[in-house]
Amino acid sequence: MRMRKSSIVALSMATALTLTACSGNDNPDTDPSASGSGGDGGTASGAALTIAKPDGAITTESNNPWIGDSSALKLGYINALYEPLAIVNLVDPSAEVEPWLADTIEWSADYTSLTLTAKDGVAWSDGEPFTVEDIAFTFQQFIDYPELDAAALGLDSVAVEGDSVTLNFQAPMYVKQDKVLHKLIVPKHIWEGVADPTTEVNLDPVGTGPYSLTQFTSQSVQLDARDDYWGGEVAVPTLFYVSYNDNTALTTALANGDADWAQAFIPNVQSAYLDKDENNVYWAPAGLGIDTMFVNTTTAPFDDLAFRKAVNMVVDRTQHQAIAREGGVPELTSVTGLPTPAGDAFINQEYQGVNYEVDVEGAKAVLEEAGYAWEGETLMDPDGEAVTFTIQVPQGWNDYVTGISLIADSVAALGVEATVATPDVDTWWADRSNGDFQAVLNWTDTGATPYDIYSNIMDGRWLMPVGEAANYNFGRYDNPEATEALNAYATATDDASRATALEAVQQIFVEDVPAIPIGTRPFISEFNTRHYVGWPSDADPYVNADPTQPTTVKILTSLTPAS
Repeated sequence: MRMRKSSIVALSMATALTLTACSGNDNPDTDPSASGSGGDGGTASGAALTIAKPDGAITTESNNPWIGDSSALKLGYINALYEPLAIVNLVDPSAEVEPWLADTIEWSADYTSLTLTAKDGVAWSDGEPFTVEDIAFTFQQFIDYPELDAAALGLDSVAVEGDSVTLNFQAPMYVKQDKVLHKLIVPKHIWEGVADPTTEVNLDPVGTGPYSLTQFTSQSVQLDARDDYWGGEVAVPTLFYVSYNDNTALTTALANGDADWAQAFIPNVQSAYLDKDENNVYWAPAGLGIDTMFVNTTTAPFDDLAFRKAVNMVVDRTQHQAIAREGGVPELTSVTGLPTPAGDAFINQEYQGVNYEVDVEGAKAVLEEAGYAWEGETLMDPDGEAVTFTIQVPQGWNDYVTGISLIADSVAALGVEATVATPDVDTWWADRSNGDFQAVLNWTDTGATPYDIYSNIMDGRWLMPVGEAANYNFGRYDNPEATEALNAYATATDDASRATALEAVQQIFVEDVPAIPIGTRPFISEFNTRHYVGWPSDADPYVNADPTQPTTVKILTSLTPAS
């Protein structure tokens, strides 16, 4: 039986590390502040790890593995409770897929079906055996409740035959293999009794993962290692998940050892973090993901292609990399929006070497040709209205706040007033998802191909009416040709067909500016080696080190005591 405490008023996470006093917990073995360099923490067998986010207080508990705003997904602790079918290494997409809960993985030649068997000897945390029926049940949920299919897998049917299950898809999954294999599997014997999995909060989660949830408060979440985990004993006995008010508080906690592991931007990373302790590690391997300004294409001013083009021409990506990201990530240069060198092999011939450049005069010419004019220094649209817009990101996301401030400075050269708004995370999340915005700075998924970048931005599969939550295509970009080209790329059965489809996708992206790419988004992570070694690295990039990803279990089971 785990303890659960609720808080009527969410406490400030700037003081998150006074957790013992706040929660009335007198046991140092469950004090997250003991996990850093100041003490052993955890149990007698080893130190605890504190895993942190900069998202503000944890106000409501939900351990639903499929609902994006559940506390378990936001903080990432869901990935220590439930496990995926396999581990796909997005840092090195050429690496072999590692089976996890699946024992065998066999795709059909056209990637429209996947046959799996279940690993033997796996048990749920309540002692029930894990079987192929659990895999089948989990994927059947995405058919019965399409709103749970956040990756738009388009699953058509699930069939169990003997000790194997076959998943049949409406379209090839070549570009979504990782999305399929990284789905977290739930126990049929628990979830078949859930009336509505789209609203279930799952307060007592039963998983196959190496940890069990033992305490939830508005200040921290505690997970303890299972002594009956199918994969054997893990080195770290206790995990604490905490959320600080902002990146500044999180950076302080990481630097002084009060927090051990995070995926967050750290300003002045060398002096603010790395120089504080020789055991502190900052790792940012490249991938195919970007930060982009999603613009609402259903309303002024971004419903006008000329305006989108003009803004795209004045945004200074060099400044973004140097100032907002403080030189800690590569600059985004290709007009295709693809990071280089990771995306070099995918850039169309016509765009090879064609890079973003700030061109204020060229942007003004585009606007003039479209009927814009200036009154003094103020840009007026063809209807004679002053052009303004608001761009928003959550308060406390320092790099993003700086990023949108730089964008506001850039468009000022066109005579446009851009207001910078920094609502709380929940407000921003809702506005972004529901299309209640003019511009937001956000990210794209990453994968082994450019599909995720382009699909996240302009795929009709994500398209939802304004007012209804969208999982991507937040800007409501509606272009059937783009959707068709993306579908052709995803469903192609040979490299030549894929190349042809990708050419069409990139041409639409470059010419129609459905969103405005701003910067690269590598797999940023921070951790320390004071108590544990075995983390991924440049020498052994076995998986990215973002603790909010379903591949986290690979790291948790790879760590060993430092001494």
